Amino acid sequence: MIKRRISTIIIIILAFLLWTTLFQSLKLANVAPNIMLVLVVCFAYMRGRMSGLLTGFLCGILSDMMYGTVIGLYAFGLMTIGFLCGYCQKVYFTDNYILPCVLVGISDFAYGIFYYVTEFLVRGRLDFGFYLSTVILPEVIYTILVAAVLFRLLNSLEKYLTEKRKEA
Repeated sequence: MIKRRISTIIIIILAFLLWTTLFQSLKLANVAPNIMLVLVVCFAYMRGRMSGLLTGFLCGILSDMMYGTVIGLYAFGLMTIGFLCGYCQKVYFTDNYILPCVLVGISDFAYGIFYYVTEFLVRGRLDFGFYLSTVILPEVIYTILVAAVLFRLLNSLEKYLTEKRKEA
């Protein structure tokens, strides 16, 4: 149990470092994949609602400290997504990569709309069509592609940690 928590914290820190450094330089169509959202959705799907909620909080607070204009905005969004995606843990299959990718796509789309409403719409910027076509949809596509690879890695790690825990 302790190894699982420590590995989760290490994965969150590594993902945050990759998101803020490497993936910012690998932008396609001027958007970077939201690795923190992928991490939250994957942990919620594999481990359940509470793990998704806590992972969403940690990822959100790190994102708030780095990029946020208001502390707690990213945390609230990622916590909500983690909690809601945690309901799908009941249908968790280790070999199925379709449902996590669909969850990441839906979550990233909802997160993009949430971000538009809280950051742009409140300030009177009403061009939603432009934001949708230039930011939200390219980011959703790019994030889904990265999520397929990242989920495979996280799933392998989860299997390894689960097997080690059963042996002990």
